[in-house]
Amino acid sequence: MNRLRLWLGAAREWAPAMLILVVAALVAVYVAYRLLDPTPPRRLVMATAGEQSAYHVLGLRYRDALRPYGITVELRNTAGSAENLRLLTEEDGPVDVAFVQGGTWQAPVSDEEELPELVALGGLFHEPVWVFYREDSAVRLLGGCDNRDTEAERLRALRWGARPARLKLAKSAASEPGKVVAEVCGELPGLHALRGWKVNAGADGSGVQLLSRRLLEAAGLDHRDLTLSHQANTPAVVELLEGRLDAMVFISAPEASLIQMLLQTPGIKLMSFEQSQAYARKLPFLSAVTLPRGVVDLGRDLPSRDIQLVAPTASLVARESLHPALVQLLMQAAGRVHGTPGWFARAGEFPHAEGADFPLADEATRYYKSGKPLLQRYMPFWMANLIDRMWVALLSIMVVLIPLSRLLPPLYVFRMRSRVFRWYARLREIETAGQGVAADHAALLAELAELEQRVGQVKVPLSYAEELYALRQHIDMVRARLQEGGSASPAA
Repeated sequence: MNRLRLWLGAAREWAPAMLILVVAALVAVYVAYRLLDPTPPRRLVMATAGEQSAYHVLGLRYRDALRPYGITVELRNTAGSAENLRLLTEEDGPVDVAFVQGGTWQAPVSDEEELPELVALGGLFHEPVWVFYREDSAVRLLGGCDNRDTEAERLRALRWGARPARLKLAKSAASEPGKVVAEVCGELPGLHALRGWKVNAGADGSGVQLLSRRLLEAAGLDHRDLTLSHQANTPAVVELLEGRLDAMVFISAPEASLIQMLLQTPGIKLMSFEQSQAYARKLPFLSAVTLPRGVVDLGRDLPSRDIQLVAPTASLVARESLHPALVQLLMQAAGRVHGTPGWFARAGEFPHAEGADFPLADEATRYYKSGKPLLQRYMPFWMANLIDRMWVALLSIMVVLIPLSRLLPPLYVFRMRSRVFRWYARLREIETAGQGVAADHAALLAELAELEQRVGQVKVPLSYAEELYALRQHIDMVRARLQEGGSASPAA
């Protein structure tokens, strides 16, 4: 019991000093929490594209992936990549993250132009350029076909396992100088053959429009060489099927429903970029990819041969201010959504750190190097994120508090001794007053008795009892002197 009483007494004596340390620690933790903001917002706005687009389909998958973590993903439909970038670059804009087609952003040519405060989360998937056209338009616009020669060429190709040789349409070419003729009847040989065609090249605000213009320029065509329209995909597909358009350009992942439908529509063909490697060299943001024979439908052998395509890489672009915890969750979702094999990618090929037009976010770089954070593998996301974000701050606080804690013992010693030593000032005043000739020794002895009574109420630990007893001895010594002086005065 005595030991417990002593321990409680010591704890009570240490409490004020410890309170100072605890308050300092709590203030430091609070300041660090406010500065680091470890808790991410619960709402995220993601810009996709139209409702029939692959971006929208993928946005739904991201929404489902983040829902278990308590994050609500709001999808915003737009015209496409160009509008997505515009929304991201707006100050206090409504969008936090967006799908952006590679090549949409063009870096400023002047150093005076400010770069947008945007970061990339990496390349997500190949987004091929699909040029769908009407077979009858190719026959009509690229010259007449000799059916017998065509059939003979096809039979010869099948016999030798090669593609049909070029059809000789000398009369058509001679009658219209500069006219491109088809290598195979009803087949569009390349973008350079679109002169005079009615082509839809993406809606206003889409990345399709921007990239189509660059592809046509690379092929040597001016916008005046063909009739271009810029409708949304759905009405453009209707016009293509009705024959009011000859061709249309898509830039999309193959998951888009309109792509799947056109690939299986009789009379609609997909142009092969036979110069895909050349396009990829001239436009470095493009990759040459192959649509394998039969990948659409093995039973119907669709397509009936390998088709060469060019493809920019779609990436996820975010504001630089997006909370790092949300970036980490988006990266983990990207690994699940895009890491599976597909028509144009092997398993695990995406997401990757290449192919983005903007610098990688720090948290994305961390993900590509180390994968999922260690704590999140064993702890709930919110707890792991709090520790992960705060541990550096807590370590810094400890670095400050440890030296500060070394001040506690001297502070404690000073506090204990001050309980005793502060009475010496009054004791000296009484002693000095008693040395005067006209000193009132009786009054001074009364003051000394009061001082002794108050000193008797002082509580100090046993380790500091020596100073307390020394004070009492000094009080007795002063009392003795006052008593001697008081008894000697009448005799005088």
